[in-house]
Amino acid sequence: MNLIRLKNIFLITLLSSLAFSCSKEQGAAEATEEHHEEENVVELSEAQIKTGSVSLGKIEEKQISGTIKVNGTLDVPPQQLVSISAPLGGFLKSTKLLQGSRVRQGEVIATIENLDFIQLQQDYLEAKGSFEFSKADYERQQSLAKENVNSEKTLQQAKSNYITAQAKFSGLKEKLKVLNINLGKVEQGDISSTINLYSPINGYVTEVNVNTGKFVNASDVLFEIVDTEHLHAELIIFEKDVPKLKLGQKVRFTLANENKERTATVYLIGREISKDRTIQIHCHIDKEDKELLPGMYLTAVVETGGQKVPALPDEAIIDYQGKKYVFIQVEEGDEERGKRQNGDGAQEGQHFEMREIEIGNSELGFTEITSSDIETLKASSIVVTGAYSILSKMKNSEEEGGHAH
Repeated sequence: MNLIRLKNIFLITLLSSLAFSCSKEQGAAEATEEHHEEENVVELSEAQIKTGSVSLGKIEEKQISGTIKVNGTLDVPPQQLVSISAPLGGFLKSTKLLQGSRVRQGEVIATIENLDFIQLQQDYLEAKGSFEFSKADYERQQSLAKENVNSEKTLQQAKSNYITAQAKFSGLKEKLKVLNINLGKVEQGDISSTINLYSPINGYVTEVNVNTGKFVNASDVLFEIVDTEHLHAELIIFEKDVPKLKLGQKVRFTLANENKERTATVYLIGREISKDRTIQIHCHIDKEDKELLPGMYLTAVVETGGQKVPALPDEAIIDYQGKKYVFIQVEEGDEERGKRQNGDGAQEGQHFEMREIEIGNSELGFTEITSSDIETLKASSIVVTGAYSILSKMKNSEEEGGHAH
């Protein structure tokens, strides 16, 4: 029995100790929380309020221009980027192009050699002779038919020969044009095994994929040339921001590793949402710069126009340790307020709580408030002037070893 009583006494003592420990920890936590709350509240006397030019106001609805921050790249329209190929293939006989070379429209950029070019020119001359002969024969047969000298069958045969010869001649003629072969020289008997490739636009060479002596097929891209005079900005916009977009909106952008801000205008808006829930918008650069290159990365701000939003004067918002705060007027509880009254019952001063907020865009001295508790903030009296004076009073009180009261 004595052993059982000793065990019971031990259990009771252990449980009492645990209960006391939990109660002590809870009390300490509550005290810490209360102290933390007190640290965010400061009391100012009427004299201090007057000296710090502290005044109160409410959140107002203000017209503030919205913006969308986006990323993108510089690009060129398809018409300003061309790939150069050899129409029938051949050996690259000569070229002077290097990456970055400047070329003019119509300038010879390469020479291609192929023995098949000789055969095409021979075929052309033969087709030209056959066509001229069949044409003359057909015209003669038409004259004879009017006089009923020849038969209908003979006239039809002459017409058929003429049409066939004309088709072959026209086809070979177009082939030589595609190859940039001078027809006048060929008809004079000047036949060549080489053709010239010409630049179709003004621009810069961005790719050189061949070297002298290399055989290239008709499908191979020898060079790429880009005209940088008409670059545009391609921006990536998230789906949630699409309703804010309109044609003609202004865009401010900065290139990577560059501080200079440039401007553009929204020209086209994509009509299809991609798999990553974005669209692309096409913007024309307001001031073209020939030194810019396609593919350059950029960061941009799209100005989406003004709308009424909850806002406070910029002076009401303080920046402290990387976060944004405002001071809100608060009332203390009855017990605490009674302790702070003087002999005639008048309250000693006013109390202000430092509260963290979230902000949006700023314009003309006002900043948008985007905090989740915006309705509570709207109902509060907020310090609109003298906020930094209150912050200074609060921090000075903390340094003196006490809280702000």
